[in-house]
Amino acid sequence: MLQQDSNDDTEDVSLFDAEEETTNRPRKAKIRHPVASFFHLFFRVSAIIVYLLCGLLSSSFITCMVTIILLLSCDFWAVKNVTGRLMVGLRWWNHIDEDGKSHWVFESRKSSQENKTVSEAESRIFWLGLIACPVLWVIFAFSALFSFRVKWLAVVIMGVVLQGANLYGYIRCKVRSRKHLTSMATSYFGKQFLRQNTGDDQTS
Repeated sequence: MLQQDSNDDTEDVSLFDAEEETTNRPRKAKIRHPVASFFHLFFRVSAIIVYLLCGLLSSSFITCMVTIILLLSCDFWAVKNVTGRLMVGLRWWNHIDEDGKSHWVFESRKSSQENKTVSEAESRIFWLGLIACPVLWVIFAFSALFSFRVKWLAVVIMGVVLQGANLYGYIRCKVRSRKHLTSMATSYFGKQFLRQNTGDDQTS
């Protein structure tokens, strides 16, 4: 069972046992999860393409809006639950306890396994897609606002919210993971320092 912390602490856990089989592969290996890498970009890029070409693809605003929202929803689920854990070893989620309180949990793969399982190529694809697409939706939001395309504003805001939520969650995972590694290193060197001083005191 994973521990859940209301203070938003990152859990240093192994996300999926099946991924342990890949720990002997080098970090700089080529893309090891081509399907996950494809769908990491497919849904979000498709949503942007449909938004830009909606006038050519269909004359119906409802059809375009539903298509874009479906693509954004599929992207949100895939990135949050699948591609993050496979491509960079990160995952975030939220749960409600029995008292009705909301708890956010940020998880990362164990530091002893991360360097062996994360491909640099996949990591670049993941972060590029995760950052670039929300930025484009923000640009679309300002464009729709200033051009008075009110009916499209709700669709664009949906893109900003869904993709911005994944971006925020994974940044929190990454930051917490680095803080955890720093605290582990500090604790290790602190113990070594104490052991050395204790040994010197005993010999003197």
